[in-house]
Amino acid sequence: MPVPAKPATSTTSAPPVSPFDAVAALWRDAALPAATLARLDLPGEGAVLPSSFAVATAAQTSLGAATLAAATLGALRTPGAAPVRASVERLDAAAETTCRFSIDQRVPPLWDPVSGLYPCGGSEAPDFVRIHANFAHHRDGALRLLGLPTGVATTREAVARALRGWRAIDFEDAAAAAGLVVAAARAFDDWDSHPQGLAVAALPTVSIERIGDAPPCALPAAGPPTRPLHGLRVLDLTRILAGPVAGRTLAACGADVLLLNAPSLPNIDAIADTSRGKRSAHLDLRTEAGRDTMRTLVRGAHVLQQGYRPGALEALGFGPEALARLRPGIVCVSLSAYGHTGPWAGRRGFDSLVQTATGFNVAEAQAAGEAAPKAMPVQIVDFASGWLMAFGALAALHRQATEGGSWHVRVSLAGTGRWLRGLGRVEDGLTVPARSFEDRMLESDSGFGRLAGIRCAPRFDGQAPGPMRPSMPPGTHAPDWSGFDDTAGGA
Repeated sequence: MPVPAKPATSTTSAPPVSPFDAVAALWRDAALPAATLARLDLPGEGAVLPSSFAVATAAQTSLGAATLAAATLGALRTPGAAPVRASVERLDAAAETTCRFSIDQRVPPLWDPVSGLYPCGGSEAPDFVRIHANFAHHRDGALRLLGLPTGVATTREAVARALRGWRAIDFEDAAAAAGLVVAAARAFDDWDSHPQGLAVAALPTVSIERIGDAPPCALPAAGPPTRPLHGLRVLDLTRILAGPVAGRTLAACGADVLLLNAPSLPNIDAIADTSRGKRSAHLDLRTEAGRDTMRTLVRGAHVLQQGYRPGALEALGFGPEALARLRPGIVCVSLSAYGHTGPWAGRRGFDSLVQTATGFNVAEAQAAGEAAPKAMPVQIVDFASGWLMAFGALAALHRQATEGGSWHVRVSLAGTGRWLRGLGRVEDGLTVPARSFEDRMLESDSGFGRLAGIRCAPRFDGQAPGPMRPSMPPGTHAPDWSGFDDTAGGA
């Protein structure tokens, strides 16, 4: 669709929401004690990254909510102890969203060459489509749909030529029917009137639902104030970015996070960065032995988070209700691309595609006075969704400890995008210079090589949580709860 150009300084939206007010709204919706909001500090102000959207506010708010929830749960486990203050500095939160990391001083490419935005439908009035091709099977599926040779030899130019014969919406529909990951560019008004946009609008940003009866479960002994989640066990069945960021944040705050990968599934380079703080095991749920191991792991877990398509784990016998029967009191966290209701509930998606499909790329282009849709500078939908998942998990654990019950937390990328829109727009935000955040990089040994990545932002009484377990490749550890200890701060 052609994008009408507007002056670069023009944005139309409600006034910006303050970070503290945004956290307070999440806190209230999660039914957490209002008095604990006084223990949160959110230093820093202003635009940090070049965008007309409140990207820095979204990062600081979502991570701030998760950090305060960690401190609040830690206080619940240590009655009589002095309250711990939680803080997230604005620049630190924004830095985490940049996906900046290196392995042995090599910076892996973030995108496959075929990934990205393409005009469709001819040269006079093109509309646009975005292809996500970071996994080879997604790339090759898109190439086959276009009638092109599969593999790395097919160029972007060939893809662009092939797409001239398609309307974006038709290619999006054909790709979805083939189980691929593609999105047509829409304006906000188009998305808001779309059946899936309407379905997302009816859902809370973070859904926290009681799904079973259980008495309050005894939590393990608390650790030091800077590691408020010490001893809490989290099964991490997520992939790519949002879910892994949630698990990494819980691990940074002291949780025992066990990342489970199917040995048959591919991974991307970013797993080296998002696996910091976790143990990493292989488990094949297609086998009875794998399902038996999974049942044992679930019985010892406090939280299970998963990012597979709605219904995928249910088909294997590990849906939220089944998990609640297996381990009463568990907190299940589910991530989806477009929400769990509506015609797109089962559709695959990633941050870049959700930005395109739901209107952000068109709106950013309008603010910049550009014709082609424009991506936001970071994968903020992924990172904010990950931190909202962590927040929801901890809020549900707090309610479990005080009310009992088993709980199901649901977050979607599209829902997080709608929440981001509600934070307002940033006048002249696109004039903000890009930052390297070099001063926020930390190096550590890992099973992938010498890993340099952005330091984790949560602070407790002004202190960082402490060293994290080294990032290790999938399958390094056994799929069990042994081996977690506090040596070297959990390393």
